[in-house]
Amino acid sequence: MAEAKRKILFVEDEERLRNLMEEHLKEAGYEVFTAADGEIGLKILDEKKPDLVILDLILPKKDGFEFLEEMNSQPETKGIPVVIFTNLEEKFDIERAAAYGVRAYLVKANYKPHEVVEKVNKILNASGTATT
Repeated sequence: MAEAKRKILFVEDEERLRNLMEEHLKEAGYEVFTAADGEIGLKILDEKKPDLVILDLILPKKDGFEFLEEMNSQPETKGIPVVIFTNLEEKFDIERAAAYGVRAYLVKANYKPHEVVEKVNKILNASGTATT
């Protein structure tokens, strides 16, 4: 019996980046769900219970911090690892995200898609939810 693919939710409003990252994550063997805003992202989070969330902070409807607040308020989604992938690089934003327990904070300009995938692999392997 084939093992289920690990599920990634990528919440990003920039369509080009969303499509590029989705392609890289699928090539790495993940099942990928995407959302263009925080509101849709929360619906997918609730329905699909992904193994990891990659989250932009600057989003329409509900921003990344509102997403994290709602995610952490639900027992079934609170422990899902989150990687922030954003243009915000102020210390205040990084500390605020850390307070929500995010596993990594990546500034978009500093990371290529394959490097984000490597970070996702490391986090999932460390959390014991990775398949071989």
